[in-house]
Amino acid sequence: MSTMSLEEFGYDQHLEAHRKSNQLDSFLVGRVISEHKERYIVKTEHGDFEAEIVGNLRFAANSRFDFPAIGDWVAISEYDEGKALIHAIYPRKTIIERQAVGKFAEKQIIATNIDYAFIVQAVDRDFNINRIERYLTICHTSKVKPIILLNKIDLIEDTQLDALIKMTQARIEQVPVIAISNENRKGYDALLPLILKGKTYCLLGSSGVGKSSLLNNLSGAEIMETDVIGESSNRGKHVTTHRQMIVLENGGILIDNPGMREVGIADAGAGLEITFDTIQQLSQHCKFKDCKHIQEKGCAVLEAVANGEIDEDSYQNFLKMEKEQSHFEMTLVEKRKKDKSFGKMVKNMKKHHRKY
Repeated sequence: MSTMSLEEFGYDQHLEAHRKSNQLDSFLVGRVISEHKERYIVKTEHGDFEAEIVGNLRFAANSRFDFPAIGDWVAISEYDEGKALIHAIYPRKTIIERQAVGKFAEKQIIATNIDYAFIVQAVDRDFNINRIERYLTICHTSKVKPIILLNKIDLIEDTQLDALIKMTQARIEQVPVIAISNENRKGYDALLPLILKGKTYCLLGSSGVGKSSLLNNLSGAEIMETDVIGESSNRGKHVTTHRQMIVLENGGILIDNPGMREVGIADAGAGLEITFDTIQQLSQHCKFKDCKHIQEKGCAVLEAVANGEIDEDSYQNFLKMEKEQSHFEMTLVEKRKKDKSFGKMVKNMKKHHRKY
């Protein structure tokens, strides 16, 4: 098994300072590169280990956020050949997260310590700028730099592609948009220079847009299983069943994760403001400070929508995501109230039990 230096998969002086100041010198340093049902593959200078978390780390956890995630740096100890225990998680530089699907007021970590995110959309199927804006909001909230990849360009005419690129750039400014094909690798000459040594990249996009094929091409190996889109449904199958991290030959670090058709927005205040920067700037000129930009008189945003300065679809997408964020925040408050009430009840029961 080939070994690598810690720096080659993203270790830096800030992490080293944390290791020393928290007396973690006796442990090996590793990075979580794969996760499946609370079993982790951790990459170290001495090879990869299959790892699980120690009991006290598990019992001290308040939520899933306190468990390791793909991209995390961890302190581990080897207890058997190729087996290790995770004792601590290093501070996370960035966290890409979304609202957990079907769960009450919970968030799901997609990946941590990410520098750049490739937002992958296929141009031949359900191309959707609204969905791109959702991924952008997640990136901006996480302080991760987004790059938009329009994939499968070999399946449409150049005139169609030009129209899609113009449409995308009209709504989304100051974010690179690169058109590629995994089949003939067209556009890779523009993509490859953006993958930098020691930087970590995340792939975001629905199933079937070509994320796994892209990872295979960039790595030069059939790392991820791929599947053909069903002709009847035009939908991709969830081929990637768990997240994993790959170190590319050029030194870039790439994380693949399951396709996400549902992208719930959570805690996205600053992210929404950056994604919808024009709306944010215009809102400063609204007549009322608490303007919701729906039907208020003197609303600068509604005026801009009416005169075509703001795209109608983008405006509607903004309202939808803002509503989702507000709903998530409300359910979070409700959950905390319930947890607090439950904690008081348990405390009172213990007091009552002690009396007898």
